[in-house]
Amino acid sequence: MVRRTVQMNEELAGRTRVEIVMGTIRQRIAGRSLTPGARLPSVRGLAASMKLSTSTVVDAYERLVAEGAILSRPGSGFYVANQAAPFALAEAGPKLDRAVDPFWISRQSLEADVSDLKPGCGWLPPAWLPGEGMRRALRTLARAEGAALADYGSPLGLPPLRQMISRRMGERGIEASPDQILLADSGTQAIDLLCRFLLEPGDTVLVDDPCYFNFHALLRAHRAKIVGVPYTPSGPDLELFAQTLAEHRPRLYITNSAIHNPTGATLSPVTAHRVLKLADQFDLTIIEDDIFADFEITPAPRLAAFDGLERVIHIGSFSKTLSASARCGFVAAKPEWVEGLTDLKIATSFGGGRMAAEAVLNALSDGGYRKHMETLRQRLSRAMTEVSARLKNLGITPWLEPQAGMFLWCRLPDGIDAADVARAALEKRIVLAPGNAFSLSQSATNFMRFNVSQTLDARVYEVLGDVLRRVAP
Repeated sequence: MVRRTVQMNEELAGRTRVEIVMGTIRQRIAGRSLTPGARLPSVRGLAASMKLSTSTVVDAYERLVAEGAILSRPGSGFYVANQAAPFALAEAGPKLDRAVDPFWISRQSLEADVSDLKPGCGWLPPAWLPGEGMRRALRTLARAEGAALADYGSPLGLPPLRQMISRRMGERGIEASPDQILLADSGTQAIDLLCRFLLEPGDTVLVDDPCYFNFHALLRAHRAKIVGVPYTPSGPDLELFAQTLAEHRPRLYITNSAIHNPTGATLSPVTAHRVLKLADQFDLTIIEDDIFADFEITPAPRLAAFDGLERVIHIGSFSKTLSASARCGFVAAKPEWVEGLTDLKIATSFGGGRMAAEAVLNALSDGGYRKHMETLRQRLSRAMTEVSARLKNLGITPWLEPQAGMFLWCRLPDGIDAADVARAALEKRIVLAPGNAFSLSQSATNFMRFNVSQTLDARVYEVLGDVLRRVAP
């Protein structure tokens, strides 16, 4: 039986010998031929029966111990761990009864099976990312000195990476020395640190309407009062922006300027200058989230470039263009704020993720990254054209045709609620992003955000067409 199982596993391309052993044991546990508390075959016995080395079996057993599938009893052997209650298949299904809020989209996207389609998610498919570049970066990291693999990072973060970020920001007109840059574990953690540093519960924060839905969730976690201002193709509505500042006196304004999420709009120079004048008038601090910078074909105005990091705090990360697994972001701010943020980072996460920073530095230093981004921008441009045309054929109309990036902000046919469409599509294992999750005023009922890199499969359009016919008034 063991040999038949090994033959079956060996047919799975890419499996290592250790993975074959682990798969064999897992299958025997699942098939109840090894029950909870049962003793596993000895290392030598299993190695002989599977024609493998004893070191391979030991490695497999140790990994199974680490994941909790089996237990090691020194001097006695390895035993099947007491298993949790059997997993009900129904639990794997989409939770259709949950409110379609920011957490709904995030959970459905992050928990989706590899076979599910995710037009509503906010990241590229793995095949669109520089996988080989990351592998080279990790191989370089594997040869690094012990401190890079085992020690805490410095509070500000890896100096060579901060120097590189400073240089890259300079290419976009933002002057920030490496000492003005603090590494974080992600763009989200960067905003979280800033909220901890700048806000007290009850403070008012201004956001675009619509805006990235996790801004809402994060600000609510900090017990902030959130107010929104309508977003236009050139930036926030300036008249309403000024009125909102006068009425609510917000402490912060959080926005994207280069490629806006979810609309894909680009801030105009005129709007940028007016926003900064109003910020100065009303003592407003601005957090400029620039995580989509490398998607740009033609650089857009940056508030931080015009402002010189006086009122504007600039943040970014590498999860969208490099790897979401290598969690690494950054904050660029005036020196006196970086000092306080560094103390706060030590208090909340101590030294930060040095290995991730080392891997990101290696990948960005690789000459292949710039070439990859040139190819990616062209690929996204083609996808934008294709997806826009196919959505229009279904009566789904883009709000604007973005200059770059991955998002299309689209209006559904009249009378159709995007949340109803999203729930119905989820039954077919397709994750969508309905508009009101992005809208504080809940004024985007018939809007939906599409990620063009995740919307190329014909099944998306088949399901959308069917669902639109079913929910049409």
